[in-house]
Amino acid sequence: MPGTYEWEFPLPRTHTGMLQGNGRLGLMIWGQGSVLCLTLGRADLWDHRGGLPWTEKQSYANIRACLESGDESRLRALFEDTSRPEGEPPRPSIIPVGRLELDFGPGVELTTGTLDTADGTVTVGLRKGRRQYTVRLLLDMQADLACIELPPGLMVPKVSRLPAWNWVGVELAAISFQRPQRFATSDAAGWYQMLPVDPGVCVGYAWQGRSLVVGVARGPDQPQAQAAVAALLRAHAAAGMDTLRRRIGRWWKAYWKDAAQLELPDAQLAFLYDYGMYKFAGLTQPEGIAATLQGPWIEEYQMPPWSSDYHFNINVQMCYWPAFHGNRLQHLRPLFDMIHTWTPVLRHNAHAFLGIDDGLMLPHAVDDRGTCMGGFWTGSVDHGCTAWVAQMMYRYYRYTVDRRFLEEVAWPFMQGAMRVYEEMLEEEGDGYVLPISVSPEYRGAGMDAWGRNASFQLACIHRLSEDLQEAAATLRQAPRPIWAKITQRLPKACLIGPAGAQEIALWEGTPLEESHRHHSHLAGISPFDLFDLTDDATAGLVERSLRRWLAEGPGLWSGWCVPWASMIHTRVGNADAAVLWLEIWRRVFTNKGHGTLHNIDFPGVSLMGGRSMGQLDKSHEIMQMDAGMSCVAALHELLVHERRGVIYLFAGAPQQWRDVGFRQVRTGGAFLLSARRARGQIRQVRIHSLAGGVLQLANPWPGAAARLCRADGSDKRVTGRVLRLRVPKGAVVTLKPDRQVA
Repeated sequence: MPGTYEWEFPLPRTHTGMLQGNGRLGLMIWGQGSVLCLTLGRADLWDHRGGLPWTEKQSYANIRACLESGDESRLRALFEDTSRPEGEPPRPSIIPVGRLELDFGPGVELTTGTLDTADGTVTVGLRKGRRQYTVRLLLDMQADLACIELPPGLMVPKVSRLPAWNWVGVELAAISFQRPQRFATSDAAGWYQMLPVDPGVCVGYAWQGRSLVVGVARGPDQPQAQAAVAALLRAHAAAGMDTLRRRIGRWWKAYWKDAAQLELPDAQLAFLYDYGMYKFAGLTQPEGIAATLQGPWIEEYQMPPWSSDYHFNINVQMCYWPAFHGNRLQHLRPLFDMIHTWTPVLRHNAHAFLGIDDGLMLPHAVDDRGTCMGGFWTGSVDHGCTAWVAQMMYRYYRYTVDRRFLEEVAWPFMQGAMRVYEEMLEEEGDGYVLPISVSPEYRGAGMDAWGRNASFQLACIHRLSEDLQEAAATLRQAPRPIWAKITQRLPKACLIGPAGAQEIALWEGTPLEESHRHHSHLAGISPFDLFDLTDDATAGLVERSLRRWLAEGPGLWSGWCVPWASMIHTRVGNADAAVLWLEIWRRVFTNKGHGTLHNIDFPGVSLMGGRSMGQLDKSHEIMQMDAGMSCVAALHELLVHERRGVIYLFAGAPQQWRDVGFRQVRTGGAFLLSARRARGQIRQVRIHSLAGGVLQLANPWPGAAARLCRADGSDKRVTGRVLRLRVPKGAVVTLKPDRQVA
């Protein structure tokens, strides 16, 4: 359930700030003493220059020849870009905007901040002597406009406008940016920052009564951008504050009405869930911009790490995981729509790489036009990025049963992704091998960062092959014969060790040799769900693989891989460990303001972010949204997850969680599930079928029968380890133990 949560000032740094976002415009609300800071970011503020277009020199044949001959200099040359004009950046990047500072004067002190996730309202408490004041901040969810309301009696603050140029001007000037232009008219004050080849950005603000109204707009030049901001401010003045409040309230009411709700007995995890789902709305709004590493929350004091780009080797996927079980699937459409526009680029990449015309190939890091970021060769050839997007698309179909989306978007993309793998695979004896393959970021971009049959790539291929064959049956299309051959003849993972003691390797001859943040060799467990863990031999293989993973430990883990570890533990039934890793993540990888960090917040647990055992320098901390969003998804999976087509309830909820529940968690087949465990016993499961079909549910009362109760009063006795429950479209049924649990 959405709730009200408090922050304690001082919040001394940008990324300790409270967040508001509408999918495009983001606010970070922070400060100390008498100064309230409002850092503004735009998710769409791209400088599109730079990048590395894929050419025929980066062909599979050339890359393979370099790797197999050990020719490092030639390999580096394939991915070098030596013709960059002076004043042009090496790669595209999101550009920071800046901040406003509101100084309430001597004797005033910021004390507390409060966020009401039900309607996105932030209030900031101030104290002057014995008097207490409350400043209210509202963000329009449908326009790039924010409003700061002052209470009666509080002195109007001095407003300082601080473009990002104040901090990153040297970097921007070196790549042909000009100093921002400040303005102050009867309509508004603010600044305009030009971009060399893209529309600039304008920030404008004006006092309307006791409200400071702030608008942000894009435009090809200052007059047009400034006029757009003035129009935003005039529209607000004409409509009034009451209209803004009602519009914001309606938006959030509709959002929470559909969103899955969890009842968790741990207050800190409950906060992570509620605040996470709140941030998910500001990161991925259906009418917004496809989520990047930081979404709309771009700091002003540095260029965003990794350009705040689209990383497709796990980070984008994590940002969107809450959409599925969280029942907010429409938030995925801006991402899929953007990728669809890249089709010509992805076809070009596949043609340059392999000489085929019907393939699609997505590098691991791109801008919003699909332009490859640069010369990280292992990322450029990590075709798992493409396959993982295909998995997301097919999962979207399974959760919506939107046949048109499957036919027009997912099916063509899935086939294009598989065509690349088909060309890379080679027959060897009775099976297939993948002779050149990588595991995301393992050994960086070294000459030894590859091998045969990387387990991550095998998992991607099998997930894609299974999904394609299932999709073909749904669409009544003839599957390509090679898909069935791949399923039968390609190993699901690369194994190492003697018979009976084998474990999953990174690739041939290479076990997990060190702590590593990508659990990619375990992707067949989660998220790709390839292994039947009810099979004793498979369970033994997984157990041995996890033992090595645990032995290497978290010493080089980053923030986003910790919730992934929790999900792996949930899948194998380690409920206590699954919860513990989420608790560790909250403690180690979030800062004072609950900002989600790539690096550690303090030393002693991981070396990610600094090898010093002393005090870390937090002045340039790296915030990314992937970790917080994957934490939300991991909390979903504690209570509901799917393995090999079967839904499991409360598998990640420790036994000491006597009272725990969830409502309208979505699953494959477009089912909404609600259930509660009270005093350690599951009382009933409510099933709402949105599309009609069969739900396969692991029996919540193992060894006992259950009754499926229909709305008309009839019921049916069902038995077995897995219950097959047919529920008509639109029907709501209740599953109860055949004999009421005491």
